[in-house]
Amino acid sequence: MRKIIAFAGSSSKKSINKQLVTYATSLFNDAKVEILDLNDYEMPLFSVDKEKENGFPDLAVQFLSKIGTADLLVVSLAEHNGAYSTAFKNILDWTSRINPKTFQSKKMLLMATSPGARGGSSVLEIAKDRFPRHDAEIVGVFSLPSFNDNFDKEKGITNPELKDKLVEIINTI
Repeated sequence: MRKIIAFAGSSSKKSINKQLVTYATSLFNDAKVEILDLNDYEMPLFSVDKEKENGFPDLAVQFLSKIGTADLLVVSLAEHNGAYSTAFKNILDWTSRINPKTFQSKKMLLMATSPGARGGSSVLEIAKDRFPRHDAEIVGVFSLPSFNDNFDKEKGITNPELKDKLVEIINTI
């Protein structure tokens, strides 16, 4: 049984990306899933001065350790002004200082959603370029546009074409 570590790149308690990542992991067969909440990894904003004065926050070490236990990472990024959320960027900044190969050669299903028609496509483009430099093996990419029109808390993805696309990606991983 493979182990999946999943998280949304958002600190919102009502994160639509957390809803998507939770739903997506439910579609995997024969997997043990652990969903991380970025709110459990809140730490000081990264700065080299803080690193010199205090070293690495324990939470950054713990987050990096969790990644190391995974066979597969399932990540759904929130898009804030066309880029990562501050909460996710801060974790990436700290963990990449500990280990520049933050994603530790793990396979990754990379996703995003947003209320708009572009479905987080800007942040996905940034991540598709950046994450392999941090040693992620991106094996699938999925964007869910217009979250409020295409997702139901009880049913998951309601648009049949989009649901089929995600299932197809999952079945190839």
